[in-house]
Amino acid sequence: MKLEGVHHVTAITAKAQENVDFYAGTLGLRMVKKTVNQDDPSVYHLFYADERGSAGSDITFFEYPGAAPGRAGDGMVHTVGWRLASADALSFWEQRLGDAGAAVERGEATIRFSDPEGLTHELRISTVEDQPLIADHPEVPKEVALQGFDGVRAFSSRPDASTKLLETLDFGRSGDGWEARGDGRGGLYAYDDPPGERGIPGAGTVHHVAWASQMDEHEQWRERVIEAGGQPTPVIDRFYFRSIYFREPSGVLFEIATLGPGFTADEPLETLGEKLSLPPDYERLRDQIEGIVKPIRNPRATARQG
Repeated sequence: MKLEGVHHVTAITAKAQENVDFYAGTLGLRMVKKTVNQDDPSVYHLFYADERGSAGSDITFFEYPGAAPGRAGDGMVHTVGWRLASADALSFWEQRLGDAGAAVERGEATIRFSDPEGLTHELRISTVEDQPLIADHPEVPKEVALQGFDGVRAFSSRPDASTKLLETLDFGRSGDGWEARGDGRGGLYAYDDPPGERGIPGAGTVHHVAWASQMDEHEQWRERVIEAGGQPTPVIDRFYFRSIYFREPSGVLFEIATLGPGFTADEPLETLGEKLSLPPDYERLRDQIEGIVKPIRNPRATARQG
């Protein structure tokens, strides 16, 4: 059994429309699902990914209107890494992000920036042979588009405490960190020394990182977590995938999520993310939910209507 890299990364936003404008607008991702947090259906859960809504490219946000800005600290993911094809792609994003008002820090093979709420991203020239996971966007040529996740970095004051669990989950050593690599895809996980200030969950921080499992191996991954001393939740059916959650010893919240059924379970690929989708168990709450959440503009839907 192998985990197929990062499945998705979930973070927190206080401003859904600004979030949509940045991720589906500036970053050129496709908004592939507009739904609700299944643990708190009074708030949005927004998903952005490649053109097909593929695991490995899927960054998601819970919207808590009015949430105070957060700050990454010990036991929290602080940077989301994405793959790019070339130095030309770095230059494209340096210009595009700068024009959008982001402060961009360019390295030899990377650029770093933060979204409007302070979540740090790093775009990296990648040489892996994994399939590029690209969204269509009229302002972002495919050759320079984001190609899916490279991995995440977290703060930890005791990274060695996580070794047993990561090895049990078949992460291998890679560079200054670890890699979960399956037959089709890989994803990196690395630690940095924490800042002096404690972390504060809030807008602009990562809630959890999910790793991808084949459907028929999911229960076995839960057993492996228990074997390594972890305390996973029971399997939770999220309709679009199944999930288990647990804290790895550094404090980071991990999820293992299945590769399927996928986002086309309740709407066609052509119009993903263009309406409020609710899993069947939540459909009875539609009128109540639509009376709470604010309407948001999806650039893809707006272009289609135009």
